[in-house]
This record gives sequence, structure tokens and C-alpha cells, in this order.
Amino acid sequence: MKQFEETYDVIVCGGGMSGFCAAMAAARNGAKTCLIQDRPVLGGNASSEVRVTVHGAACHHSHARESGIIGEALQAERRTNHLHPNENGWINSVQDMALYNLAVSEPNLTLRLNTGVRDVLLDNGRWGMAQLGEWPVATEEKGYMHRPACHPGAKILAVKAYVSNAETELILRGKQFIDCTGDALPAHLAGCEWRWGSESTAETGEIHAAADASTDTMGNSIHIRCIDTGRPAPYRAPEWAMKYEDAAFFYEQGRRPNDPEGGFWWIEIGVPWNTVYDNETIRHELTRHALGVWDWMKNRDEKMMDRCKNYALEFIGQVPGKRESRRVVGQHFLNENELQRREKFVDEVAYGGWFIDLHTPGGLLAATSEPASAVGYNDQLKEIALKYIGPYGIPLRSMISKDVENLMMAGRNISTTHAALGTVRVMATCGLMGQAAGTAAALSVLRGLSPSEVAEKEIDQIQQQLLRDGCFLPNLRNEDPADLARKATASASSAWAFSGLGAWETAEDTGLRPGWLQCGKETPVSKHLCQWLYLSGKSLEKIGLWLHNPADESAKVKVCLRPVASLWDYEIETAEPLWRGEIEVPAGQDGLQWIPVGARDFADGCYRVEVRGDDEANNQVTWRLSGNNAYGWVGGNVVGSGRFHWNRTPSPFAMQFDPPQSVYGPEQALSGVTRPTGKTNLWFSDPGRSLPQSLDLTWDAPVALNRVEVTFPGQIFVEVHGESPFYVAPHIARKYRIQSLEGTGGEGENWRDRVIVTDNQAQRRQHDLPESIRTSRLRILIEETHGARRAGLAEVRCY
Repeated sequence: MKQFEETYDVIVCGGGMSGFCAAMAAARNGAKTCLIQDRPVLGGNASSEVRVTVHGAACHHSHARESGIIGEALQAERRTNHLHPNENGWINSVQDMALYNLAVSEPNLTLRLNTGVRDVLLDNGRWGMAQLGEWPVATEEKGYMHRPACHPGAKILAVKAYVSNAETELILRGKQFIDCTGDALPAHLAGCEWRWGSESTAETGEIHAAADASTDTMGNSIHIRCIDTGRPAPYRAPEWAMKYEDAAFFYEQGRRPNDPEGGFWWIEIGVPWNTVYDNETIRHELTRHALGVWDWMKNRDEKMMDRCKNYALEFIGQVPGKRESRRVVGQHFLNENELQRREKFVDEVAYGGWFIDLHTPGGLLAATSEPASAVGYNDQLKEIALKYIGPYGIPLRSMISKDVENLMMAGRNISTTHAALGTVRVMATCGLMGQAAGTAAALSVLRGLSPSEVAEKEIDQIQQQLLRDGCFLPNLRNEDPADLARKATASASSAWAFSGLGAWETAEDTGLRPGWLQCGKETPVSKHLCQWLYLSGKSLEKIGLWLHNPADESAKVKVCLRPVASLWDYEIETAEPLWRGEIEVPAGQDGLQWIPVGARDFADGCYRVEVRGDDEANNQVTWRLSGNNAYGWVGGNVVGSGRFHWNRTPSPFAMQFDPPQSVYGPEQALSGVTRPTGKTNLWFSDPGRSLPQSLDLTWDAPVALNRVEVTFPGQIFVEVHGESPFYVAPHIARKYRIQSLEGTGGEGENWRDRVIVTDNQAQRRQHDLPESIRTSRLRILIEETHGARRAGLAEVRCY
């Protein structure tokens, strides 16, 4: 066997989305980094081996799509992949290659694929595996499995890894280590305290904690993908496959096989087996059941047989994707209640917004699947609506081991209760945590501090670096003192004065897959509807709502215009209304109904229009959705928890303003936030004026510039599933120039090109200028986009 040693600053164990983002962040922030992955491809559950599509906050919160490295990776995949990410099973090796390309293109990063961690060397000079027999064992005294800390205050000196098929053993020494393995094997071998199973409500006080503690975990899954062959494709299952005969098992227990292409997350098994030690048994059982599910759909399911007639199996996963095993206890143990109330952590470094998604232990072997699925995700039920939380911040302390000085975690093995894991475990959220951990680890090396000390002394630096590197943090904004753009004044060649969206207006520039925008769709006002929007705070004479009353008699509708903190302000009585009243919708009306508001000199920012039918049961009035969309316009309705929530479509309700509102001015590109929150935080040019259009930064006195960083408006409305093959967000500039003003300006201004870009596809670009310049004015001139009629910018930074 070949053996050799290597030394790095940061070693990341595990190459799923958490580990990939952690390694990329550490390397980009100056640390010599090694990424160890036990599979031949990166991505973990999101690889072509497992094929779980990447979910995150944008499934449940409009404009909450994850950015940073995870966003960059998904954008790279979309613009090169011919396949749409329909759902689980519909991932191909193009996604693997997108991640691989980014990793091998990073000069500070060494990638070790097919390399699994076998052991860790501690600072007592002994390997962890040799000490397991001497350390306390995990017990079930608390109901769940719990292993106490075995070697508090320890440090990891190295990991031992084995390269499959190469007969090679590696000793990889490092200063900082990040455990992104999911099963937390390095943390286990280093003696960290961990939990496995479910805490009780009595212990944690959480809404979704179990009544009784147990060792039960969520299960593992494999996925299938089927393709249309264009002709009948018979299927006969092998004798050892599971045979399903009962339609109620699928249609009454939350396992609806409603898509002949596959995508069934509920092909899941865990209990009675252990999701780590019995993984091979679970893999075989899942294969039996997956083939049985397809056999049922093809040969006995009356609802699906005809739809599946021409479909054939194209992929049957053989690497189970895991949801849960060890959770390492860190410096902060994250609790669901903190996420429910959106706690503002001082060390916020990531965010989430997936629902409390706790699958029923046993999966296919249990009476029902995940509880929300079992009732059709009916958010009018209070117990279901309470699962929808966020967006919330995630603290760095939950990613720092309390027992091993130089160990961090990212992904599903962070320091969290079982209930809180239900929301933080999805891969887009894990990617954000990975980037945060990698950034903190790199700074630890640079400063010569432990992650714990960095979290205490340098948290502002970590947060500001994350923002600069493209991340969004709900409770923070750019306050980088080195960013000279913060001292400039912004102006533009034009700005979009927004007057609203019509019902039958179709989107000319979203690039979303067909069907995601729902032109003219009607929603009853009896559901207590709302629309989040932005007003410029000068004058609003009237608003027009596109209402349809098919009845023979008029109907009354209550309307309220209320200021809110942001488009994620879901509380009903959040502030006193700016205007409220009752209108009468004439019989047969189907169009804009103008409502006089007559507001003057109100605060600019985010507002919510609330529309509710009268108390009569026969009110048939509906509010139509628009076939177009705009940044910051979000429709919603009241759900069972007594709060408003997004209606899960990128189509807002159709409504208009008089006069138009100047909410996309050039100053928004310097707000320090790169997406709509309390304000739009985006500049858009007037769509009535052709490109090129420009945004200028002006300083009171000349400044020295060496670097300019630009962020264009990205697709943040919905998850990646809504994007077409070869997708590039339409507001990203394809051709643009960065120019500086020569001389003092005035008539015949002389603008000099400093950067010329002719075929850009990236949302964020960092440009080191060919030479240092001194100027009092800088211009971003956008000549062509990827389809949008408007030029746009989310942020400009100058250094």
C-alpha cells in the first residue's frame, strides 16, 4: 500500500453541498484547503448518484433564493444543462461536472475524490479509533442515543484517509477541520458529544418535538427516473421486488405517485434499521420498494397506468440519500423555538426557510408519510401552517464544536435539535452553512485564532466577508468600511417608475419554465388575500385591483393598505393601516377597480394591500393573478396559523398605481442589501427607453480605485426547479462596460473604458482594473442583457 502525507491550512471532510461550499469559501479566502470526498463525484445527495434536487428557503418564501457559492454552483449547472430539474431523480452528471469545474479551477483547493476518512489523530498523539474502546459509549438513558464528550479541549492534528481503488493511504495534516460528512464520523472519532434520535417536548419545549424521546430518525431514500419512449413500454418487476396492491397506501397516506417521470421523495426507509450501520440493508430494501412502486404505477394503478404506458425506467438509484444520523453538540444548540420567532443572532452567518419537515420514522413501513404530505400540504390546517417558518438566521456557534478546539461542522450534523433539523437540513441551507464555516475557518488560520475566538472577536469581519462574497443575511447589510461606493452618490440615465401589472400581461423576460407564471388565474377574496409591494412615499392617489365578480349582484370587499417591515412580514396586525375602506364590486365586473387612497408624504418602503370578501357565504369575487412579475411584488393569503403567507407562485396579483411609484431608483444599488426586503434594493432603468442604460457613482473628491465588483439582479423568485434548460437570469448583463470620467466633466464629457465585458453569464463579477485610477465618477454602462428590456443592478462595490 502506498502511504504519504500532505499539510494544509483547512481540511474539509465530505463533498456534498455543505463541504463543497465550505472548501470553496476557505480556499477563496486565502487558506490552502483540501476537500476529501468518499464518492467519485461532488454534490452528495445532489449528485447524479443520489439525485435529490436542491431545495431551500425559496420553496416557501418568495425572493428567498440562496446566493453565494451555492447560488453560483446552481447557476453554473443551469446555464450548461439541457435537462430541467423536474424533481428528485432528475439530476444528471452535468451537475456533477459544474461542481467539479468550480473546484478544480480554484488554485487554493486540492480535491481528493474516492477518498474516505478512516481516523483522526488527536493532540494526545493517539488516533481516535484506538480510543473508542476507552471512551464513554452512547446510551439511551435520555430516550434518544447520546454520547457524552470524551476528550474535552482536544485538537485534531490530522485525518487518515483511504483512496478507493488506488491502494493509497493519506495522512492529511491541518490547522482547521470542518466535518461535512453528514454522519459526523470525524467528530465521532475526535470524541465530540453527539445526539441521535428525537428529543421530547418536555426537554426542548418545541412545537414539533416528539411527545416522547426516542432513537427514531428520518429515513434514507433512493430515487427513480422514468422517460417517455414514444411507444408502449411494458414492465415486469423481479420476483424479489415489493408488490403493492392497495391504492389507499399511496393516495390516502401521503404517497401520491402523480408524475410518470418519478420524483418520489417518499421512497424512504429507516426504522427499524440504523441509517448508518444498516445502510446496505436499507439500500436493498429501498430497491425492492422502488421497483414495486413503479410496478404498481405501470400495471395496477388505475390513475397512472395510462399516463405511464409509454414510460420506462431510466435510472434506479443505488446510493441511498440520508436525512439524519448524528448531530454534534456545539457551542449553541439550535432550537425550533428560536427559528419560529426568527431570533436575531449576533453571530448570524446563514439563513433558512424550509418548513419543519420531519418525515415519519419508517417511511414506507409507517402508517403515513411525512405529516404535511399526508393531508395534502393543506396550509389552512393550523398544525400544518405552523410548520412554515422563517426566513430565519442561523448562528455560527451552532457550527463550532464545543469539545474539539479546531473543529467545525456544516450540514445536517450541526448542533441542533431533531425538530430544528427538520428545516435546516435541506441542501441550499446546508450550502450557506458550508460557506460560513469555510469563511470562518480561513479567518481562523489568517488570525491564528480558534473558530471559537474568531466567532467572538471577528464576527463582524466574517459577516461582512460573506456579504461581499455574495451571501444574503436577513438581518445584516454591507457596512464594509473599505467599500468606497458607500461614500458615493448614485445617479442613472433613467429609472423605472412602476405603475403595476395587469392580469393578462405576459412575462417577456423571466425565463421561467412554462406554467410557473399563472396568467389571469383567479383566487377567491374570501381567502383573505394580500399583496406585498413598495411605495416611494410621495403621493398615491389611487390603486387599481383586478377583481372579477361573476355573480348577478354586487358584492362588498374590504381593502386595507398597511406598512410592513418587509415582504416576509407575515403578521396580520403588524402596523396601523395607511388607508382602509370598503368597496362594492359591481355584478359581472372583470377588470381594474380603482380605489381612491389620497395618501401624501408617507414613508417610502414596503407595504401590503389586504383584500377580504364580506362575511356573506355567497361572495364570489376573485382577484386575478398577473401573467408577469416584478421584483418585490408578492401575493399571499391567510393560512391556518392566523398569519399571511406567500401563495407560492411567482405571479403576483394584478393591480396598478396612480401615479407610478419611483421605487427602483439608482440609490437602491447602494443600499447595502442585494434583494427586496424593507425596500426594493434594486435599480432598474426605464423599460420604455432602449439599451444601453447606465448607473453612475459620483464622489465629492477623486478617489483611488483598483477593483470594482458588480452584482446584477438574479432569479430569486422561486427555486431552481422553475428555471428552463440553459437558463441565465434575464436581468444579468451580457455586455457591459465600466468607465471612469476623465477630467472634471461638463459638456463633452470624456468617459474612458476601464473594463469591457462582451459575453457575461454570471450574476456577480469582480474586476481588478488594469491599473489604479483616480476619478470622481464611475459608470456601469449596460449594453445588452439576457432578455430583459431593463438594465438593472443590485449592488456596486469599489475598492
